[in-house]
Amino acid sequence: MHLHRGDAQALSALLTLADADHLLTASAIRTPAVRVVRDGAIVPEAAYTARATLAGAAVTGLVDGRKVLALHDEGATVVFQGLQRYWPPLTALVAELEAELGHPCQANAYLTPPGAQGFAVHADTHHVIVVQTHGRKQWELHTAAGVESLVLEPGLSLYLPTGTRHAARTQDELSLHVTIGLNQLTVRGLVQRTVRSVLADVPDTHLPAGFTHDPARTVTMLAAALTDLAERVRAIDPAAAVEAEVRRVLATRPSRLGGGLLDRAALATLDDETPLARRPGHPCVLRDTGDRLDLLLGDRVLTVPGWLRPALEQVCRASRLTPGDLADLLDAQSRLVLCRRLVREGLLQVVA
Repeated sequence: MHLHRGDAQALSALLTLADADHLLTASAIRTPAVRVVRDGAIVPEAAYTARATLAGAAVTGLVDGRKVLALHDEGATVVFQGLQRYWPPLTALVAELEAELGHPCQANAYLTPPGAQGFAVHADTHHVIVVQTHGRKQWELHTAAGVESLVLEPGLSLYLPTGTRHAARTQDELSLHVTIGLNQLTVRGLVQRTVRSVLADVPDTHLPAGFTHDPARTVTMLAAALTDLAERVRAIDPAAAVEAEVRRVLATRPSRLGGGLLDRAALATLDDETPLARRPGHPCVLRDTGDRLDLLLGDRVLTVPGWLRPALEQVCRASRLTPGDLADLLDAQSRLVLCRRLVREGLLQVVA
């Protein structure tokens, strides 16, 4: 457990009370982006959602702001789930965390009325960072040293390692806090993904008829299969397996392209003096593949000619640049073509 005090204004801006109000009452948000909890139990969606039509098609799971606010008045906690997918400040924060840590992250938020508790004492299966953005909330933490109590207020954040048992309750004012879940990748998961193809090659031969009465033949079959499997597992190159994991992680993240439409509109006038910036939270990892080069961008792999490596290395090192900064490495047309492509791919953005 670790408690940290930071910039209250900056941390609160991640999700303000006005932001939560907007999402609930003016955004047409749908489940499962919102769920409601009261006295430790999940409130059925039917109690706070409605149906509608859009262009003649049925739309279900629409959050009814009036119903949610009524439940909140009665002591229910409103949970915003997966905020990294639709709330820009948290999209940016999670993207940067994932780029730094290499592990997938998610952001939820909890809006709890005065004198209420959303969940009973429980533990999460991942690390959690709690950021208080509005009001105050009292936390009960069960650690090896015993039960501790602390109050979070805007500007304070709390780190809870995996398995830390905890509960939280408001006092005389409503509370809004954001949680960042660090869904850490594990050695077990890496091993499972690494041997998956080897296991898939094990023959799907039927066990002998009557094996329950005379298992000797089956023992021989299993011994042979395990021996073959062990040999195949020993032949796996750990470096190649880790490289495959790196490529998987850096090519399967959600696309985060905020401002991408505006960037594309600006491409028509892009020239050597156009200021560009690396989009925050986007990886820029280069891998040689013969005479080609793979650029791992987080949500995809871009394959380009290998001779672009020096220019791309400079792009990856820079937080800001102009196409003209690549003049020593590429001719005028090539550097403009490259920068336009990287803007379209989302690695670079045009600085207004």
